[in-house]
Amino acid sequence: MNVILSQNPKPERRKTTQHDRLILAIIGYFMLTLLAVFCIFPFLLVVSSSLTEESAIVENGFQIFPTRFSLEAYRILFEFPTDMLKAYGVTISVTVLGTLAGLFLTSMTAYVLARKDFKWRNIFSFFFFFTTLFSGGLVPWYLLIVNYLQLKDTLLVLILPMLMNVFYIIVMKTFMSSIPEAIIESAKIDGAGDFQIYLRFILPLSKPALATIGLFIALAYWNDWYNALLFISNSDLMPLQYYLYRLLGNMDGMRKAMMESGAVVNFNIPTESLKMAMTVVATGPILLAYPFIQRYFVQGLTIGAVKG
Repeated sequence: MNVILSQNPKPERRKTTQHDRLILAIIGYFMLTLLAVFCIFPFLLVVSSSLTEESAIVENGFQIFPTRFSLEAYRILFEFPTDMLKAYGVTISVTVLGTLAGLFLTSMTAYVLARKDFKWRNIFSFFFFFTTLFSGGLVPWYLLIVNYLQLKDTLLVLILPMLMNVFYIIVMKTFMSSIPEAIIESAKIDGAGDFQIYLRFILPLSKPALATIGLFIALAYWNDWYNALLFISNSDLMPLQYYLYRLLGNMDGMRKAMMESGAVVNFNIPTESLKMAMTVVATGPILLAYPFIQRYFVQGLTIGAVKG
């Protein structure tokens, strides 16, 4: 007896039509727009609060539109414009010099570790990675900077501690490993040395990674206040973040002293709006620089994350 087994035909895959692509595009743009609103909303809230009277913030809280417009926070912040400009100059100088030097040393180290013909690259990579697991501690580091290197109250003390980061070296090394070896070999055939290959071939091909890591380094230098707190006592060398930190601390200390002494004063220090104004002043310049390197940032972060 023959048994006939019937096989169900496989269902055909439904082709994506133009209508489906349109719906997916609408959903994608809607989600991206919603995400952009969530990202922009806090910054608008900060700007609005910095332009609002302190009494309105105390009564109504933080609002997206200023109910009672006031520039009192910015007036107090720029009451001593010379000190503010000096702090800006120190921060810009440290950020530019530190970013350029950090990128140069990071990329050069990553290039050496990425070269397959360097037989000790695994040993050196281990030593770099080992520093991410253990450190000497705060006290030995402080003694090294102050007593042995004698860098206290110098501009170098704001640059050298953050000059190199092992994580950035690993990311840069991963990116440079994806560059074809044929480029290096052809350059060697033409008589180029190692430094010429690095400078004329590797660096131009590594623009996405350089922009990505450069942005991270610049942000670290721009937002740094801890090193200034430890090593800077000269007011002429205070970076912007530490200057704002001390200004806000002096304001809070003044207000607490007045309250404890019971003194009657005829002015009110706009603490909350002053904090928001400080945020705007501190983040404005670095925020304006981001759009110029955004395309390199996205590409470099994606490529550096794919290779293992």
